[in-house]
Amino acid sequence: MEPLQTILDYLFSFKAYVMLPLIILVIALAGGMKPGAAFMSALKIAVGFAGVFIVFDFFVASIGPAVERIVVVRGFGFPVLDVGWPPLAAITWASPIAPLTIPIFLLLNVAMLATRTTDTINLDIWNYWHYALVGTLILNTTRSFWLGIVTTVLIGIYSIKMADWNGIYVERRAGIKGISITTVSINGLMPYAVLVDALFERIPGLRAIDYNPQAIAERSHRHGGGTRRTTALLDLAGEPMIIGSVVGLFLGVLAGYELRELLELAVHIAAVMFLLPPCGKLIGEGIEPVSLKLKRIITARIGGRDDLRVGMDSGPLLQNRSILVTGMILMPLSLGLAFVIPGNRTLPLGDLPNLISVFAVIVLIFRNNVFRAVVAGVPIVATYLSIASHFAELYTRMARDVGFDFAGHRGPITAFTDGGNHLRFYFYYLLRGNGVALATIPIVLVLMWYTRRCSRRLSKAE
Repeated sequence: MEPLQTILDYLFSFKAYVMLPLIILVIALAGGMKPGAAFMSALKIAVGFAGVFIVFDFFVASIGPAVERIVVVRGFGFPVLDVGWPPLAAITWASPIAPLTIPIFLLLNVAMLATRTTDTINLDIWNYWHYALVGTLILNTTRSFWLGIVTTVLIGIYSIKMADWNGIYVERRAGIKGISITTVSINGLMPYAVLVDALFERIPGLRAIDYNPQAIAERSHRHGGGTRRTTALLDLAGEPMIIGSVVGLFLGVLAGYELRELLELAVHIAAVMFLLPPCGKLIGEGIEPVSLKLKRIITARIGGRDDLRVGMDSGPLLQNRSILVTGMILMPLSLGLAFVIPGNRTLPLGDLPNLISVFAVIVLIFRNNVFRAVVAGVPIVATYLSIASHFAELYTRMARDVGFDFAGHRGPITAFTDGGNHLRFYFYYLLRGNGVALATIPIVLVLMWYTRRCSRRLSKAE
């Protein structure tokens, strides 16, 4: 197993925006794409993802000092530091489960394709660690290697099925064909979202509220921008740059910034909102021809598989304005909730920008309606905080065991969204035999059935 671990260590020393395009380039060439077309597809994906990483790094550098200053100025104390996802990835890839994760999921995916139990070709190998993390937690606390493997496989199968059912939402409500979202931190709460959306549809007053920046942008584009005052106001309401600048001003005021710092923060966040959509569009343009080629190859070998989609993370969806605006609105709300949630010890910081990504599929399920996504997002964020705080000591101990450096911070650490992920929390306690987790299995299965039903209904709709 040691040689395989060495290979994995080298493989994952590459940035995600280098490794994934290289894998896609090899697959595209092996599938018979012309070298020039394969190279351009891989390059577009690489540049798009690199752009997303650069923009998010800039985002963290912009809002991090503001959030830290809010804590100081307002006199709040939060002992747990949100450092984002890197320590969790380090914990996972240092685990003995890691060397088996990639071959297990590649073979599992092939077997599921061959037996027609999935429509997803999961190429998002970088994010396989999302599946293995919960197995690593199980291994660390129970000392059972095989229980950790079983946990990893179960959450992986769950995520692949969610990808099968979210592909039609990506196609119909994001306008991107041939892909689905496989990352469990993004697709894991699909059952919750479809249930809440059904509840919204049954409440007369709330049912009529529809704040949809994506639809506003599309209408404005079709009508050439419009000249009427009402159209102009709608354009502003649907513009992520406007929302970003308002959030920047709000955070700057809370931090007690002077005018220069206040305006700089507003412009920085507005710039992030402007730069993300072109990056997402570029990723989508790169993956589409590869997706079509893979479909043709697998259909030729298996037959009747025109419904296949390539599994990705949320990168291609970041061109959707409703997703951007939802994440942006939830950021200050998350900070506010951190101060009032009983027992919370975590202030969102490193993972705060991740709210844009983790709500991507949820926004699509809500028909790009930001109002519904934000209302449904409040309990999600509240439980992110509680779970992230609950696991903080475990994450801290495991991260220190693999030599992760916290730049002088001696207290506990966590990750707001990835560390507070509901599915990992559930599977962790389920596989440890927790009575409540075991008792809720029928409820989870019913919600999965309902999610599948809603997906099929949308697929059959004109």
